[in-house]
Amino acid sequence: MQANGAGGGGGGGGGQGQTPELACLSAQNGESSPSATSAGDLAHANGLLPAAPSAAGNNSNSLSVNNGVPGGAAAASATAAAAAQATPELGSSLKKKKRLSQSDEDVIRLIGQHLNGLGLNQTVDLLMQESGCRLEHPSATKFRNHVMEGDWDKAENDLNELKPLVHSPHAIVRMKFLLLQQKYLEYLEDGKVLEALQVLRCELTPLKYNTERIHVLSGYLMCSHAEDLRAKAEWEGKGTASRSKLLDKLQTYLPPSVMLPPRRLQTLLRQAVELQRDRCLYHNTKLDNDLDSVSLLIDHVCSRRQFPCYTQQILTEHCNEVWFCKFSNDGTKLATGSKDTTVIIWQVDPDTHLLKLLKTLEGHAYGVSYIAWSPDDSYLVACGPDDCSELWLWNVQVGLCSITRGPCLARVCSALESGFSFGCGCYNCCHALLGKGVSLYSPGYPGTHSVDQAGTGELRTKMSQSHEDSLTSVAWNPDGKRFVTGGQRGQFYQCDLDGNLLDSWEGVRVQCLWCLSDGKTVLASDTHQRVRGYNFEDLTDRNIVQEDHPIMSFTISKNGRLALLNVATQGVHLWDLQDRVLVRKYQGVTQGFYTIHSCFGGHNEDFIASGSEDHKVYIWHKRSELPIAELTGHTRTVNCVSWNPQIPSMMASASDDGTVRIWGPAPFVDHQNIEGLDDFPYHLDT
Repeated sequence: MQANGAGGGGGGGGGQGQTPELACLSAQNGESSPSATSAGDLAHANGLLPAAPSAAGNNSNSLSVNNGVPGGAAAASATAAAAAQATPELGSSLKKKKRLSQSDEDVIRLIGQHLNGLGLNQTVDLLMQESGCRLEHPSATKFRNHVMEGDWDKAENDLNELKPLVHSPHAIVRMKFLLLQQKYLEYLEDGKVLEALQVLRCELTPLKYNTERIHVLSGYLMCSHAEDLRAKAEWEGKGTASRSKLLDKLQTYLPPSVMLPPRRLQTLLRQAVELQRDRCLYHNTKLDNDLDSVSLLIDHVCSRRQFPCYTQQILTEHCNEVWFCKFSNDGTKLATGSKDTTVIIWQVDPDTHLLKLLKTLEGHAYGVSYIAWSPDDSYLVACGPDDCSELWLWNVQVGLCSITRGPCLARVCSALESGFSFGCGCYNCCHALLGKGVSLYSPGYPGTHSVDQAGTGELRTKMSQSHEDSLTSVAWNPDGKRFVTGGQRGQFYQCDLDGNLLDSWEGVRVQCLWCLSDGKTVLASDTHQRVRGYNFEDLTDRNIVQEDHPIMSFTISKNGRLALLNVATQGVHLWDLQDRVLVRKYQGVTQGFYTIHSCFGGHNEDFIASGSEDHKVYIWHKRSELPIAELTGHTRTVNCVSWNPQIPSMMASASDDGTVRIWGPAPFVDHQNIEGLDDFPYHLDT
């Protein structure tokens, strides 16, 4: 009866006879009790509203009232006895319950922040109350509310409360500066110029922080209207948008135990998705970073059948070895050069990704071993193999041919001496024009080749000093108005579109050339097993890459940071040009002393492909030394590969078997074995 009287008191004494374990359990179950009320008060102090009383709580209150009535003594006695009997068991159960770990608390806080952002505030309150966690420090909650309400004086006072919780004393100054800056801009937008000036002089300036920014802010006093202010300050204006941005900046100065970084759960999920994509061997598509575009319920996996490992088309129009292939920068065309003395331009169908012959450029007497598209794809330069003194510059837009040849000057002079007529028929006039480097046009000149549909050609001045020059490599300047060319005879030149010699560099036996994006530096691999940088403006040169074996060819990534080298007897090497270190040696390829050209490719240039003397095409992920695919189908050495820069799923390879293969994704059929596909158990290096 004593326990019954203690448990059934109608006032505040009912909780005194209740054990702490039972009170805690009642609070967790949503039952109304003094302990539950205390939990509600604590949640309210953390910036969370207490949950609405549950039905169980109402029943408990009704039971307490009934126990306070004399007629309910028997029922009260039974209830108290049952409670007393259950107390030891409940206490034992609660003692066995483990306390939340730090990671569990972090997860609960992250979920709470995300739900709060969705507007599910009552759900957040209940989650925090049941878990006993705190979403953020009470002072941080007040600070957040005052910032969003634009109550800047109270927000400054909140900073004083947060000061002991911030690790860096300078952080408070930066936070105060951001607050006052927002306050200043809002005063200006409201037309309160005097108040804004007061903030600038008496609050911002005394901070002695970011004086340069204060000068910029003072200039906004001259803005004539609010639109002008928002435009010059690149500011959203007074309201929720700008204050939310301000709060995101302020949160970066607070420890996560005080206030979570903005949208922390979304950030972690996005990082997880990006990491899975980065570690996926065959990820080759550009996906939106928005989490709505992916499923968070499954891991990211790309199938090999989505990768360009399947022969989609075989081009057989060349009648001899195909030495080179290169897609245009816009990805709409493919140029192939062959020992059969022709260059073929192919058109890429944007829908089917199949290629059709567009035009054939004939007359390259030595064959075509190197091709370079101009940056705007208007021009195409074709070079021959070793000991070739010819370089052909084609205007592929209109089909005109401009020929720059080593021995052509001697031929022109011979024609002049014999009285050959150049249009006007005047020997002295033509000789004077030639001496000044002016282009001479003659459809009947015996050295020209009319290969375009219009049957016309344009002869430009020669580039080399004699027919003994070697012009086997070429590279375009980023401006598209100049290019460099050279070979293994000890020099290379910089020329304009008319073939006029602009600069030359003597004493360099060039194997391959490349122009960097700065428009000044030319990279050249030479016979000393190195790649050097040559600056035509200040006439300086420096060593960048040094190998132990001959460099047969090289190419540079789009960002200019990485160089991909085909090294004789060694294979494919990846170099970091900025740090000047060898990053990786790719395995599998057979590389002797033949010139084989590799390439970067795929989405974000994450992949590397190379031909090989074992008749295969090898593909690596940039971060893995082991190949992720070996493509078979060619029957002789694969001399060159080119990845379409605009269609990541398309690649071309040129071979001594006289064919060009176009590689793409596998068709949507359920075949166990597809030609050119082998399974590899290799995984990307972590």
